Amino acid sequence: MKIWALIVAVGVSAAVAFTLLQSRRNVVSVPVEKSVFSEEGLKMKNVQYRQNDAGAGAKWVLDAKEVRFSQDRDRVSFVNFILKVDRQDRPSLKLRGDEGEYSKDSGLLHLWGNLEGWSADGYRILTDHVVFDEKNRNLSNDRPVKIFGPYFLVEGRGLSVDLQKERFEVLSQVMAIVRKEPPI
Repeated sequence: MKIWALIVAVGVSAAVAFTLLQSRRNVVSVPVEKSVFSEEGLKMKNVQYRQNDAGAGAKWVLDAKEVRFSQDRDRVSFVNFILKVDRQDRPSLKLRGDEGEYSKDSGLLHLWGNLEGWSADGYRILTDHVVFDEKNRNLSNDRPVKIFGPYFLVEGRGLSVDLQKERFEVLSQVMAIVRKEPPI
C-alpha cells in the first residue's frame, strides 16, 4: 500500500534526529550570530539540515525554526519543523510538526503538535503525537489518527507501525471508508 511510504517518513525523521546528533559531514545552514552556547547546550535558530544518502537512494532536508542540542549531546530537540524526503524509487514525502525530541540514550523520537505528513502521490496522515522506537523500528501513538488517500479514509485512535514487516494498524474506534474511484 502506498500509504506505507508516508508512514515511513515519520520513521525517517528519527534518522534525521540521529544524524543530527552523530554526524558532522552533512550540511547545516544556520546564521552564526543566531547560535547560542549555554549551560543547556547549543541552540540554533532557522536551521536547514541536508543529507544526500546516495547509497540509500534518498536525500532529505530538515528545516526547523529552532534546534537545541543538550550539552552531553544525548538529546536534540527542534520546533516548527518540515522534513522533506526525496527517494529515487518512491514519491517524495513531507512531514510537518510543531516539536520533536530525540534521545540517543533511549533511541526514542517523540514528534508532536499538529503533525501532518503527505506524499506526492496524494496520501496523508494527521495526528498530534507519535513515538518512534529506533531499536525496535516501531512507530506508535495512543491519540486520534487520520490516514487517507485517493481511495480510502481510515480514522481511529492509536497507531502501531512495524517498519520491519511494513504493517500498520489503527488500534481502536476505527472508522474506514473505501471507494472504488477517487472523489471528483
